[in-house]
Amino acid sequence: MSGSNCKQQYRRPSNSHVLTGHCTSYFIAYSLWLFLLVMQLVIRRYHPSDKDTVLALFSIGIREHIRPCFHNAMTSPLYLAITLALCVTGYLLGSVLGAVVLPGAWVGLVYYCCYDLYTSYVREKLRTEMQDIPGNYLSRPDDCFWVAEAEVDGRAQIMGMVAVVAKQSGEERHGELFRMIISPLCRRVGLGFRMAQIVIDFCKERGFSRVVLETSSTQTAAVALYKKLGFSHVLSHTETQAPLWIVTLAKVTVLQLEKHL
Repeated sequence: MSGSNCKQQYRRPSNSHVLTGHCTSYFIAYSLWLFLLVMQLVIRRYHPSDKDTVLALFSIGIREHIRPCFHNAMTSPLYLAITLALCVTGYLLGSVLGAVVLPGAWVGLVYYCCYDLYTSYVREKLRTEMQDIPGNYLSRPDDCFWVAEAEVDGRAQIMGMVAVVAKQSGEERHGELFRMIISPLCRRVGLGFRMAQIVIDFCKERGFSRVVLETSSTQTAAVALYKKLGFSHVLSHTETQAPLWIVTLAKVTVLQLEKHL
């Protein structure tokens, strides 16, 4: 075969093929790491030594809803229309700067509402009930607080948490699920399902009639998980500790779900 023919038939691997190979190798390695991590996960009762890690996980888990909350609000037809109307209004007032400033102020206001809604919730809970987890979640036999623990780089690390509190309504006793947070490192591998199932089994053992919980409309993945576990949506409301105008502008609804046992 001649040298010219060799040159014609040889094709240098494109960058896209190299990148695809690297991505595939990374995905396989990451999937294997996740599998090994999940295999060694241990779900146990909360210990006082877990406090700092649990509080940090709680704070991160709640604050991460700020961005999807803002995205959901700003991509709604109403808010897109308002943004466009403010842009046109600013331009018609005779200023290109106005066409930027007016919608910019509106977008900033919506982001502030989304940010304040979740950060103020975290701040309030860290100041009150989360400061005394044993007292609020472990002082009675029908309450409990669990953490999911795995060994990462040679040391134990908390990857998730969930709590349940017994409630009495007349003659009926039920459990309320609280503080379900899963670390970003352990998402989509079944840990959330396992943690919620522990609460359900705990409530069944104690003869509770049902399990109830509240979550926000922003937490679509959590809602999908609960429905997969047999929870049904029973009520929506906007009653929170945040001012009503902040909740309204953030377009967040509190969802009440329940599962009969």
